[in-house]
Amino acid sequence: MNSTLIQTDRFALSETERSAIEHEMHHYEDPRAASIEALKIVQKERGWVPDGAVYAIGELLGIPASDVEGVATFYSQIFRQPVGRHIIRVCDSMVCYIGGHESVVSEIQSKLGIGLGQTTADGRFTLLPVCCLGNCDKAPALMIDDDTFGDVQPAGVATLLEGYP
Repeated sequence: MNSTLIQTDRFALSETERSAIEHEMHHYEDPRAASIEALKIVQKERGWVPDGAVYAIGELLGIPASDVEGVATFYSQIFRQPVGRHIIRVCDSMVCYIGGHESVVSEIQSKLGIGLGQTTADGRFTLLPVCCLGNCDKAPALMIDDDTFGDVQPAGVATLLEGYP
């Protein structure tokens, strides 16, 4: 994870991002409270949140960039590095681990040729571990984008991946 912010004068929020953030700002008394929404807006537009966006959000909200960065690095759903078109989140909680997490992860890694925290060369998938998906009764579990899958078996991995071109 990048812990050093690099400010660049060349970065600018798009008009769409700026107007959406300004709209969200009016819903909060404290501008810091709008920072998570601002980060989500930028990520929706760009797929991730570059360093320059952290500074631009801080400037727009009137708060230090370090406050925005603190929010961005606290929430695992905010990506501070480029990610693939599809995000695979594999649960590595104790329940999923006991339920066969390792064999599912191995199969995904084998099929995609990447490790945890990596993105495929074609930019299609990023594979990330998560602590818990709240689907313990169907372990092992994973998510692809916003879709949750339970009772995942290595033999079914290829079929799951095919559903995300």
